[in-house]
Amino acid sequence: MRCRHSPPSGWSLLALAPIWACAPDGAENPEDAAISPGGVASPEAASIEGAGADDAAIESDFELDYGALTEMIVARLALEPGERVLLLGQGGSRWDALTPLLLRAIDAAGGVALGAVDVQGNALPGTEPTPFAELLADGPGGWPGALDEVDAAVKMPGALPDPALPADLYRALQDLLREGRGRTVHFHWAGKTSPEMEELAMDPPADRLYQRAVLETDYEALAATLAEFEAAVRGGEVRVTTPLGTDIRFHVGDQPVTRQDGDASAARAGGARNLIDREVELPAGAVRVLPLLETVEGRIRFPPAPWGGERVERVTMTFEGGRVAMVAAPGAARAAVDAEMAAAGEAGMVFREFALGLNPLLAVPDGEDWIPYYGYGAGVVRLSLGDNTELGGTIGGGYVRWNFFADATVAVDGETWVRDGRLVER
Repeated sequence: MRCRHSPPSGWSLLALAPIWACAPDGAENPEDAAISPGGVASPEAASIEGAGADDAAIESDFELDYGALTEMIVARLALEPGERVLLLGQGGSRWDALTPLLLRAIDAAGGVALGAVDVQGNALPGTEPTPFAELLADGPGGWPGALDEVDAAVKMPGALPDPALPADLYRALQDLLREGRGRTVHFHWAGKTSPEMEELAMDPPADRLYQRAVLETDYEALAATLAEFEAAVRGGEVRVTTPLGTDIRFHVGDQPVTRQDGDASAARAGGARNLIDREVELPAGAVRVLPLLETVEGRIRFPPAPWGGERVERVTMTFEGGRVAMVAAPGAARAAVDAEMAAAGEAGMVFREFALGLNPLLAVPDGEDWIPYYGYGAGVVRLSLGDNTELGGTIGGGYVRWNFFADATVAVDGETWVRDGRLVER
């Protein structure tokens, strides 16, 4: 299970667990109970097996529309004549069907398809060898020179780096992006997370939701919403609260604000200020920012979650100037938290990121108990600790702890944008 869709070079194995900041209702003491998103049903009730027979039959008949998905990916790239595009994937999955469609569509749109390879630079099975793919197959020593030819890349599902290997093409591409060159589409099809912080396997209902989000999002309207939120946070104080007790405030100022509105054009990349500005997500929908650290004040109260390899409850962190000033946890829980923080080093003591999902087509489904796509759903808040270099910060180390809150209230200078995990109509 992986919590990151854009791991930095040297990322830590501690970054492999997505932290969901909600848990099912039912704790005896309301003060200690986590709030489930919108009072949703149990995971059992949300499963295909638990659905009615007719609903299960409908979902089992669902098929991905590879052609339409291909058209949307290429459309979002907005290729200029002659732009050179690399596909980065992993053979042996259902996404093998997408690869030849994308290669043809890139050429048809006026681009130049450089080929399709895996994270070690090997041509994907079933694709025609290309001179560019042969260059990559020579090994990491030749990757930087070869990647100079790449204007854009599409990172397909399954193209995940192996942290045990000293080098992979994913991180080599990130090095290029960090230098202010090129852009990538991150076409993900994962990030379905349970309240128990497990990354769940994709299934027909999730496929349906993700496909709808890619194909039916009003990208112009989404871009306008994200831009409006950016304008608001630049001018005021952001406050995030939850029923469990989180209450944290910060300012954004002139920090880079990444608007994941699905625009992967060269024109948009020209205004990039950090790595993730050049890593364009599909499905789209979140605003992401590293606040001005000196302004981050308050506390995060975590629901039951793994810390240091153990499940613990009632962990509270108090922040002063963007750094952890105090940790409170009952009994043995404190030792587990301390163990994780000690292993993380400096990165574990620093507030990393505020993210807010604003795409209504990625909201937590009514009556279900899982969060779509890494917290990009409507009204879902992500408050992270750790390595902030991809957001333009200076704290490295690779450790990242994501924390998802599906019941948060978000206000900017007193104006409410999200109330109890639901977007406020504007």
